[in-house]
Amino acid sequence: MTDAYIYDALRTPRGKGRKDGSLHEVTALRLSAQTLNAVKERNNLQGHAVEDVIWGNVTQVMEQGGCLARSAVLASDLDESIPGLAINRFCASGMEAVNLAANQVKGGAGMAYIAGGVEMMGRVAMGSDGAAIAVDPTLAMEQYFVPQGISADIIATEYGYSRDDADALAVESQKRAKAAWDDGRFAKSVIQIKDQNGLTILDHDEYMRPQTDMQSLGSLNPAFQQMGEVMPGFDKVAMLKYPHLERINHIHHAGNSSGIVDGAAAVLIGNKEFGEKYGLKPRARIKATAKIGTDPTIMLTGPVPVTEKVLAENGMNIKDIDLFEVNEAFASVVMRFMDAFNVEHEKVNVNGGSIAMGHPLGATGAMIIGTLLDELERADKEVGLATLCIASGMGAATVIERV
Repeated sequence: MTDAYIYDALRTPRGKGRKDGSLHEVTALRLSAQTLNAVKERNNLQGHAVEDVIWGNVTQVMEQGGCLARSAVLASDLDESIPGLAINRFCASGMEAVNLAANQVKGGAGMAYIAGGVEMMGRVAMGSDGAAIAVDPTLAMEQYFVPQGISADIIATEYGYSRDDADALAVESQKRAKAAWDDGRFAKSVIQIKDQNGLTILDHDEYMRPQTDMQSLGSLNPAFQQMGEVMPGFDKVAMLKYPHLERINHIHHAGNSSGIVDGAAAVLIGNKEFGEKYGLKPRARIKATAKIGTDPTIMLTGPVPVTEKVLAENGMNIKDIDLFEVNEAFASVVMRFMDAFNVEHEKVNVNGGSIAMGHPLGATGAMIIGTLLDELERADKEVGLATLCIASGMGAATVIERV
């Protein structure tokens, strides 16, 4: 099969996903178009340069509805002959877009793709699409559905993670993110977002709270205890599924869970001939991809089995990986991954993660691939693995190798 290379990876800064966030007046369409334009300009793409734009977004209603990918192409400076494909694998949508594009290139279905995603969480509320897994009782009751925050607390209970463990990881994420920004580690990838007058409205991740410490986090109440213990009582649902748990230990709150933000990211993927045509140098090869389904109640354990799968299918082991990006959806997700593979934290999310900078659902998977590539280059490492947990019980992973 043909090798699929990453030629470029970029992202927007993450804006606070609320009315006072800097990106709140920008639609998903316009943010996507600016991101696509940046790929075109940085790589001097002309005409039908890529086979398709594969674009992930999770809450596919209202202004994020329809085929947002095609709309974004038409709103951008890309040629109208380039189509667009909107996809949804929940939190891994951006990663799945990249993986799908890479496998299309490997199979010979076109020379190049732009893949990534967007989510404007301050404009289109998470869950406003009325997903069947949550609202259809014939499915939700059968699968013992609980919200993701309860799932994160189930992981903490099952594997013995304390509130202090989770808070310590959150503080470290904030420290790492600030150090990365102070050191200019995101400079290659983060584009400036401008308004219709060409004025910059955001050029940095504004969700970060670098002053965070154990004391400030200690003052926060558990975010999911009320819905678990009182109304609507999801803890009892969980314990019907897992009767060995006497109670759910609620350790997660806003400070050790991923932030609600707006953002977009894109990756330019192509074969060797594409790079030669446009005079571009490949930065990495997409070595392997994988996806898997997991227990839909505990839901967020997917990074472990999908990593086992991608390594086994490609004759690799965990020691072959130099750096990891494990999406910080909740602190317990990352702690479970590190424990399962006995991986030291020094190799995981070295520039912080979604606890510090936020998790724009449809974009994060593409964002962490770009962050991983930048860090491999900066640290002069060779092989990296990015992975995410996914709503309703799934996992996705991408292994990249510098060239």
